[in-house]
Amino acid sequence: QVHVVESGGGLVQPGGSLRLSCAASGFTFSSFDMRWYRQAPGKERELVGVHTRAGSGTNYADSVKGRFTISRDNAKNTVYLQMNSLKPADTAVYYCNAYMMPEYSYWGQGTQVTVSS
Repeated sequence: QVHVVESGGGLVQPGGSLRLSCAASGFTFSSFDMRWYRQAPGKERELVGVHTRAGSGTNYADSVKGRFTISRDNAKNTVYLQMNSLKPADTAVYYCNAYMMPEYSYWGQGTQVTVSS
């Protein structure tokens, strides 16, 4: 049975940092791209970044480039999203997605990140 579970969200002040974790099970983790998305109230879900299955390639949305870093530990079946210099505009529910192909795309339940003073 597939499980994708995010954790680490919370309330943080502007300029602060948070690290989100996404623990996966039930599939071959190393064979999947691991993506982070976010959805703010009233907005569409947007791709934050991806850590590809091959090698250690990463790509990020322009809005988070230089502030967010995705890493993965294939031995622990876990992907991380390190978020630094957080802004109120980063407030959203953050989702982890394991993607191989459309038929094999698994989502977590999301974790809330709120950036506010």
